[in-house]
Amino acid sequence: MGIERARRALAAAGLEDRVMEFDTSSATVELAAEAVGCEPARIAKTLSFAVGDRVALVVCAGDARIDNPRFKAEFHTKAKMLGRDEAEERIGHGVGGVCPFGVEPGCDVYLDESLRRFDTVYPAAGNAASAVRLSCEELEGACDGARWVDVCKGW
Repeated sequence: MGIERARRALAAAGLEDRVMEFDTSSATVELAAEAVGCEPARIAKTLSFAVGDRVALVVCAGDARIDNPRFKAEFHTKAKMLGRDEAEERIGHGVGGVCPFGVEPGCDVYLDESLRRFDTVYPAAGNAASAVRLSCEELEGACDGARWVDVCKGW
């Protein structure tokens, strides 16, 4: 279900040919980096947070971590990740394949500044055995209404 949703959203941006599917899991940053053949930092992980009655999807570099004070300053609430059982229903993609493409209404996409240091990044494409190769500009264009934030540390 998730990969088809992601493919449709990427097709609308003319990027469906960039989707890669793997025979092995790419559900973690390390597994995705191994499957893609890149450094872990280039994996664009999508973290999901409950913000009021909405979901904030924060896409950040694989080596970045949420900085709680920055998150609270940006979203006016503590960082509380969605539970594993909530992800697919509220986002449209299951854990391991959460991505910012083809998401449910009520999801807002934020791209973290940690991504901008790379010419190419690799977010998931809707399931736990996929990725898509995109520039930061292509990523922004493929995520309807996305905006840039600076809520991570560690990179």
